[in-house]
Amino acid sequence: MIQSMTGYGEAHHTQNGVDYALEIRSLNNRYFKTGVKLPESLQYLEPEVDKLLRGRLQRGSVTYVLRIRNRGTGGAYAINRDALSHYLRQIQDVELPEGVQAQVDLAAILAMPGVCQAPEQDEAEKEAAWAVVKTLTEQALERLGEMRRAEGRALRGDLLGQCARIRALAAEIGERAPAVVMEYQQKLRDRVAQLVRDAKLDIDKDSLVREVAVYADRSDINEEITRLTSHLEQFSKFCDSPELAGRKLDFLTQEMLREANTMGSKSNDAFIAARVVEIKGSIDRLKEQVQNVE
Repeated sequence: MIQSMTGYGEAHHTQNGVDYALEIRSLNNRYFKTGVKLPESLQYLEPEVDKLLRGRLQRGSVTYVLRIRNRGTGGAYAINRDALSHYLRQIQDVELPEGVQAQVDLAAILAMPGVCQAPEQDEAEKEAAWAVVKTLTEQALERLGEMRRAEGRALRGDLLGQCARIRALAAEIGERAPAVVMEYQQKLRDRVAQLVRDAKLDIDKDSLVREVAVYADRSDINEEITRLTSHLEQFSKFCDSPELAGRKLDFLTQEMLREANTMGSKSNDAFIAARVVEIKGSIDRLKEQVQNVE
């Protein structure tokens, strides 16, 4: 069954005095795009996180944000004394204009590159950190998936409802189409009869038959109705398919619109033209909703 590309999942965990808070958000996107934000001390895990996301999601714009708070001293940054001394020496060597005094802002110096360094982790600590991040990611992805599936069920109901409406309108057009040719034939006969009476012209009946035949061929929309109905059947099947169907559904809506446009251009009947306008309105609704289907 189809699922939405819009969703949200979160997960929390505390281990060894470290609080982890993860949020994953996804929005619709024609392709798959990730934005992974990790704490500086865990940025080496970004390739693994990206791989995990791509293994579970196929389409959408995904934002992954992990925050940590270390309540102990293990996460404290170390001050690189050599780098700090180097910056201070450079500041002292600066020659200021006469009468100008400068004060050193220690906080600003500590923010300079290389002064504060994240604590290094050994392999065992890295493996333990990845185990926590992986578990949190899987939990958040599961909650994200639940929301996307729930949204997908709502989308499915709306999509199938629009398909049913298009199918009913196409059936009305199919019932009306034969009468259009018959009415044209009758109007043509009436016009010919009037010309014969007023101008005393002799009209070849074979020419009349050919004219009606040409009109019938030009205004025949049976093939368009058949193809439109076929597209609707495929659309409904893809809505219940276990495979990802977003791109297929998008393609089918384009084909539906093509058939509707052809019917509108062929038709010279107000009843059919009105139904075609309604069909195109429902197809536009389908196209809008399908943009959020994975």
